[in-house]
Amino acid sequence: MSFRTGFVAIVGRPNVGKSTLMNRLIGQKVSITSRKPQTTRHRITGVQTLDSAQLVFVDTPGFQTRHGGALNATLNRTVKAALAEVDVVVFVVEAGRFGPEDEQVLRLLPDDRPVFLAINKVDRVTDKNRLLPFAQEMAARFAFTEIVPVSAQHGTQTDTLVQSLVPHLPEGEAMFGPDDLTDRSSRFLVAELLREKVFRLTGDEVPYGTTVVIEQYEETPNVVRIHAAILVDKQAHKGMLIGRGGEHLKQIASVARADMEKLLGTKVFLEVWVKVRSGWADDAGALRQLGFE
Repeated sequence: MSFRTGFVAIVGRPNVGKSTLMNRLIGQKVSITSRKPQTTRHRITGVQTLDSAQLVFVDTPGFQTRHGGALNATLNRTVKAALAEVDVVVFVVEAGRFGPEDEQVLRLLPDDRPVFLAINKVDRVTDKNRLLPFAQEMAARFAFTEIVPVSAQHGTQTDTLVQSLVPHLPEGEAMFGPDDLTDRSSRFLVAELLREKVFRLTGDEVPYGTTVVIEQYEETPNVVRIHAAILVDKQAHKGMLIGRGGEHLKQIASVARADMEKLLGTKVFLEVWVKVRSGWADDAGALRQLGFE
C-alpha cells in the first residue's frame, strides 16, 4: 500500500476553533488557544503520523477583516501564503453561524485543490436537526470535497475528518519523524504558552498590544531556565499586566510555568519582565525582528 504525505491548511475566521482542532488532531498542544480573537499569530504546523500517511496540519491566524495595521496585514499574508502552498484545505466554520467574516475567508478558498468543510462546535447545538439544513446551505456556497460536522473540543468525528483527508494527499515519503509533532522549537512553544496566559488572564484591551520575547533559554540536565519579556505597546498596559504588588504578573508566570513543565517534561525556572515598546504592532521592521512572517 502506498504512503501518502502532504500539507493541510486549517483556515477560518477568528475564534472558530482552528487551533483547538489542530491540537485535537495531533494529540498535543502546539497551538495556543483563548476566547479572544487573534490568539494565533504565526503559521504553526502540527504533524500526525499514521501507518499509511503523514498529515502536516498548518494552523493559520484567523483572517482579519475588522482592523488594519501592519500586524493584521502580516497575519492575512500568512493565511494567503498557506492557502497557496498546501495540498488540501480545511475550512472551519461554527455550526449554525455563517457571517461576513466567514464569507471573506470563503472567497480565498482555492478551486484547484480539495477543500473540506469542518462544521465545528456541533456539541453546542441542542437541536441536531438544524445541522443538515446548515450543511446544505454551506454546500450551495462552495463545491466542498466533503462536509464533516465535528467538535474539536470533545473530539467528535475528528478521526472521521482525518480519514477523509488521507486519500487526497499526494503519494510520497514522510517529511517528519514518526514522533515529531511540530516543526517549531521548544523556545518558540514556551513563548506562545506565556502569550496564551496573557490573553486568558488579562482584559480585552491588553492582549492585542502584547507579544513575548524569550531573551534566554538554557537547558540543563535537571531544569530549563527561561528569561522572558512581555512587550506591551503602552505604558498603561505595563501596570495592568504587573498588577498591585506584582500579583497579576506572578499569576501569569505561575500558570505559564506549569504548562511549560508539562510540555518540556522537566522543571522550569521562569523569570518574566514587562517592557514597553511603543508602536511595535504597526512597525513592519519591528514585526520582522520579532519573528512575524
